[in-house]
Amino acid sequence: MPETAAICLGEAMIMLAGGAGPLADVEVFRRSVGGAECNVAGGLAALGVPTGWISRLGDDGFGQHVLRDLAARGVEVGGVELDPVRPTALYVKESDGGRSLMHYYRTGSAAAAMQPAFLDRPDVRERLQQAKLVHTTGITAAISAGSSDMLERLATEPREFLLSVDLNWRPVLWRERDPEPLWRLLRAADIVLIGADEAEVFAGTGDAEELYERLGARTLVVKDDSNMAILLEPSGRTEVPALSVEVVETVGAGDAFAAGFLAGTLQGLTAVQRLRLGHLTAAAVLTRPEDHAPPPSPAERDRLLNATDAEWAATKIGAV
Repeated sequence: MPETAAICLGEAMIMLAGGAGPLADVEVFRRSVGGAECNVAGGLAALGVPTGWISRLGDDGFGQHVLRDLAARGVEVGGVELDPVRPTALYVKESDGGRSLMHYYRTGSAAAAMQPAFLDRPDVRERLQQAKLVHTTGITAAISAGSSDMLERLATEPREFLLSVDLNWRPVLWRERDPEPLWRLLRAADIVLIGADEAEVFAGTGDAEELYERLGARTLVVKDDSNMAILLEPSGRTEVPALSVEVVETVGAGDAFAAGFLAGTLQGLTAVQRLRLGHLTAAAVLTRPEDHAPPPSPAERDRLLNATDAEWAATKIGAV
């Protein structure tokens, strides 16, 4: 089994994107792979972090495509379980009037059937035991009670790895469920990533200091969209402004930020550099229509990670 520094645990989905116009009128769709945790896994691998992705997929054509896509991006997928009955989830992106609308088809999916016992599978257990960091999100906690219980077990049992959780608050997935398990997951995490806007809805505040106190997080990153990213940790507070970006599509940018920040954490970068790497990887995705994109070249990353504050502020990223 290849050694992996990071493991991403959670749902993957097939994304079908049509052309402009109402969904009822679209005849041809373009297929790609989406899902928060696999987006982060691909982003980490692209930044040179040995990364695995663990989940369940339908034993169908879409599931095979997910495996091939992630493997082609350098992600280790040997811990994935294939379900002969339940399907791989998918979502459809509708572009109408300049807006992107998402239509999700994930009920009864293979990933939603994850249970606490999934962690006992030898392929899963061995990968978790060797990982330095394990990343998941509130989406996987939301897709079923079983997957939520699985993540609670992951967070509360003794562990050697750092646990990273991105809130990814999706109110529709929690409509008939108590979000208290998500609060417990966030409070048990070593690293929490959260958007200021979603925090306002989920926690009633987007204030970084208040969130840090309420979550008891060791490391908390609050992303204020196109304005600022704030890092709070025991050593203090760090703020880095976002880059000026020509935005094509916002979906996937939060996952890219997480990948950049977590890669910087594993690579021992400074607080400012960790946030800058998050901004850089998010900017790359913002300039493309897909949910993921190659990060800037190593030379460009090195230049901007070590730029002065004035050079950073003057940087503009154009659409590809």
